[in-house]
Amino acid sequence: MSDESATDQYRRARDLLLQLRSDHASAVEQFRWPRFTGRFNWAVDWFDANARGNDAAALWIVEEDGRAASYSFDEMARRSDQVADLLEARGIGTGDRVLLMLGNQVELWESMLAIAKLGAVIMPTATTLGPADLADRLERARFAGVVVNEADAWRFDDIPGDYLRVTVGGAPRPGWVSYAEVDTQPGTIRSAVTDVDDPLLVYFTSGTTNKPKLVEHNQTSYPVGHLSTMYWLGLQPGDVHLNISSPGWAKHAWSCFFAPWIAQATIYVYNYARFDAPALLDRIRADGVTTFCAPPTVWRMLIQADLSGGAGSIREVCAAGEPLNPEVIAQVQQHWGLTIRDGFGQTETSVQIANTPGQPVKSGSMGRPLPGVPAVLVDPVTGELGDEGEICLDLSARPVGLMVGYTGDPELNEAAMAGGYYHTGDVASRDADGVITYIGRTDDVFKASDYKISPFELESVLLEHPAVAEAAVVPAPDPVRMAVPKAFVVLTAGWEPTEETAEQILAYAREHLAPFLRVRRLEFAALPKTISGKIRRVELRELEEQRFRDQAADVPEFRDDRLRAQAGS
Repeated sequence: MSDESATDQYRRARDLLLQLRSDHASAVEQFRWPRFTGRFNWAVDWFDANARGNDAAALWIVEEDGRAASYSFDEMARRSDQVADLLEARGIGTGDRVLLMLGNQVELWESMLAIAKLGAVIMPTATTLGPADLADRLERARFAGVVVNEADAWRFDDIPGDYLRVTVGGAPRPGWVSYAEVDTQPGTIRSAVTDVDDPLLVYFTSGTTNKPKLVEHNQTSYPVGHLSTMYWLGLQPGDVHLNISSPGWAKHAWSCFFAPWIAQATIYVYNYARFDAPALLDRIRADGVTTFCAPPTVWRMLIQADLSGGAGSIREVCAAGEPLNPEVIAQVQQHWGLTIRDGFGQTETSVQIANTPGQPVKSGSMGRPLPGVPAVLVDPVTGELGDEGEICLDLSARPVGLMVGYTGDPELNEAAMAGGYYHTGDVASRDADGVITYIGRTDDVFKASDYKISPFELESVLLEHPAVAEAAVVPAPDPVRMAVPKAFVVLTAGWEPTEETAEQILAYAREHLAPFLRVRRLEFAALPKTISGKIRRVELRELEEQRFRDQAADVPEFRDDRLRAQAGS
């Protein structure tokens, strides 16, 4: 065993998960994380080791107008060698952070591999960020280079600094290096230059409640940790995997980079300017997508489209980002005969808890801890383990997929790792079968008339009504009950934000929720979200608190008690 290479150890762990892909109990019992010492570099020791001479499709990008391009594993290996040469010649080396601000284009994947091969640090960034956000990233993360589309290079005009600037496409730009120079590079084949504990990735979290945190991952936490993500997605060699996610966010690295290439599957990308559910479904069927993962927002849009055409070649369907409501799962099951499997993880980790292939799914549940993931529920007050509490990871059996920590914030690290556990900030419950059900963020759960309220539970019921496309429930201050549940609702097409619509939605909630959970107020409004699409309930809470302090009389809401009084009920 001591003579076994890191590549062989990695393959052995992966192959075990592939073999036990439908046997969660055996996978939990038998799987052990490969824990390397010394040198390890995923881009060299895994990707290149499998890519050289491999003509299978690694990346398949389809544009909205039908144009398509496919790149083999061998092409990606050779091209990323050339990109590494270009960056190295311009001063990028081990430990240097390189900000990538690219869309779903081949240069993104080439650059990620190249930066990893150099032992530099990948810093994925959303293309929607403005100059102020980018200046904050430079100040806090001190990147040594940026790679950006020429059309977005202006965002760096007022961000001074001695960092390498590379533009993709467009005309040459003074002071910038053209990515086209990659074509002239020799393509040096590299060996691993990094130790297992060296940094590989730096992410800014999406910040649902606070300013984004700076999350650091090393050469194994994501590259090895995402073995669990491969297992959850149900990926197999040769699959065509579509994940709906924007570059710059952790889920993109999860399911558009590491997990598919760990499985030696094809990453499939469909680019569009505006989401079009029927067009996406047409592409899925025409191009033979076999595994599909999307956030709940996309799934809710898909079930409003016509699913009657079937799922094509899809074998596995998954969702992540926020808990998936039971109504969405039921609709897809009815039309496609497939069960959407939820998965829970964070920027700070790989997948922790999920419904895995071949296992029965309890409606509304997150599933069970993944193989190798010591997830427990900790009472936030007593610190005792139980069947309800904050989702935590036991650090005595620290999973490989956990971050190194928050860069430059020792107090935040201490709080996150307090008491021998990594604290996720999410609350859940566990039933007698070990199945875990999400309750809410510790920040989002609230009390009304001394009853604990999970916004997710109420939102799931609201989403069953045909008028509701999206919903967010927050506490509205109340002089009698301290707080009452209030829903902010986005309507589906064809429904108007009228009193009649509000009355129908509130009546439905009244009929399907216990009295103490009743939604007592409703407002039609757009939902504030992070750039990655997560609902910022904190903004809605603050709005309600401000209105209460101001004793605002013109709040555009509908109250259940008043509507019932008008109706004489």
